[in-house]
Amino acid sequence: MKYAADFRGIAREALRGKWFIAVVTGLIAALLGGLGSDGPEAKLNIDASGANVSFDVAGQTILSTNGGVNEHLGAILAGSAFYIALAVIVIAVVYFVLGSVVEVGYARFNLDLVDRAEGKIETLFAHFNNWKTTASARFLKSLYTLLWSLLFIIPGIIATYSYAMTGYILAEHPELTASEAIERSKEMMEGNRFRLFCLQLSFIGWAILCSFTLGIGNLWLRPYRQAATAAFYREISGTAYTAGWSN
Repeated sequence: MKYAADFRGIAREALRGKWFIAVVTGLIAALLGGLGSDGPEAKLNIDASGANVSFDVAGQTILSTNGGVNEHLGAILAGSAFYIALAVIVIAVVYFVLGSVVEVGYARFNLDLVDRAEGKIETLFAHFNNWKTTASARFLKSLYTLLWSLLFIIPGIIATYSYAMTGYILAEHPELTASEAIERSKEMMEGNRFRLFCLQLSFIGWAILCSFTLGIGNLWLRPYRQAATAAFYREISGTAYTAGWSN
């Protein structure tokens, strides 16, 4: 059985000579919503004090009016609130679907890296034909996690780890339905949730260092962490041998 240090070692070997393509692909995946809330978000807030517009990327606000929208423009925004809300909903749905496709594509990209195959940016978009399944899987994971979280925070955390391999499973088995992929992930993670937690926790030192670089260090930490997770999937799915690295 492999441990966190082993998966990190596999990730470093997989990334050797491929750091540039891995960093670029990871950045694109984040911006397109393939990593949850890492993508761009436009927020509009209208209240008694006026209107405020902000633009966030990777959870960080990079542009904000800070209440600087003048009264005339604020009135226009308030009067167009319905259309703005409709546009936001449409954009959110499109972004959600796109993010679900990219999430599975990014899982495939990282599996290719640990399989010693050539990593290609276009792999991010390889599952567009399967967008209904990827979107359904992301929706169901979010819904189930939310429902478990309503019971208490611990069941919600357990659910998050239980569904963690869904993207990798769909990347290799697009013929599965969303529910089948989620169920397979639950079975695969039985007895392995704490191992994944330990793997993620082993990157905490690097994450702290990245915080001193204004987040720039995450450009390199992200592919390192994702490749290690792909190696983890290879081991618990029993496909490590066919992937080309020894057990």
